[in-house]
Amino acid sequence: MILGYPINEIAWLVLLILAGGVVTGLLAGMFGIGGGGIIVPVLYEVFGILHVTDALRMQLCIGTSLAIIVPTTLRSYIGHKKKGAVIPEVVRLWTVPAIAGVVIGAASASFAPSMVFKIAFVFFALFIGTKMLFAGDRWNVSDQLPGRGLLTLYGFITGLLSSLVGVSGGAVSNAVLTLYGQPMQRAVATSAGIGVPITIVGTIGYAIAGWPHIAQLPPGSLGFVSLIGFVLMAPVSSYMTSYGVQLAHWLPRRQLEIGFGLFLMLVSARFIATLV
Repeated sequence: MILGYPINEIAWLVLLILAGGVVTGLLAGMFGIGGGGIIVPVLYEVFGILHVTDALRMQLCIGTSLAIIVPTTLRSYIGHKKKGAVIPEVVRLWTVPAIAGVVIGAASASFAPSMVFKIAFVFFALFIGTKMLFAGDRWNVSDQLPGRGLLTLYGFITGLLSSLVGVSGGAVSNAVLTLYGQPMQRAVATSAGIGVPITIVGTIGYAIAGWPHIAQLPPGSLGFVSLIGFVLMAPVSSYMTSYGVQLAHWLPRRQLEIGFGLFLMLVSARFIATLV
């Protein structure tokens, strides 16, 4: 027995978390995302086995996911920046509105009807996923990025959705940038860049939001952030990110688009499952 749990049960949970870290790192490097679509469902099962109350379980998953994504997204961004693929003006313009969205999401996640945001994200992800898989450039809105006002709005939406579902925002920002004619490699690299402030601010926000509930959370929790989950998964995911970056710049554009389209379909299915 460890902390009151059977050793075989603890071993299974550790393996599950480590496997999630491997997949998370590869996804972060390939698609400029944090991998929250993988982390959150893995942690949801882990915290369920640890008997975390349902009223706080999802918040703990989201906060921990954002913390785990911080080093993964940072390493992904550095890797892509070295290859000169980042669009710096987009990162600069999106940072402040994205942080504002994250703050609002973190502050309201405990009581806001997240179902509304999940449904919106499902439709959005299905639309973009279908575009990536079947339509190619035919669905592009333009071959140039929009003006500052619309770009700022996209940044805010990216931050808000990220903090509500525990992701770095790569799925949203990738979709927006490719809709406006940006090559997939540049979209991936820029998404990693905007993911850095999103995950850092989101982690801090969830740690603060969960502090009043600390007595109901498992040992090793810093608000809605599980330090145990972070310590187990973050190093593995961060290490695997460099391999994902290499794959992103090695694969042809069309294969990368198909891969991202399939990923969005899987994320949509995951959110649909939580609504049923």
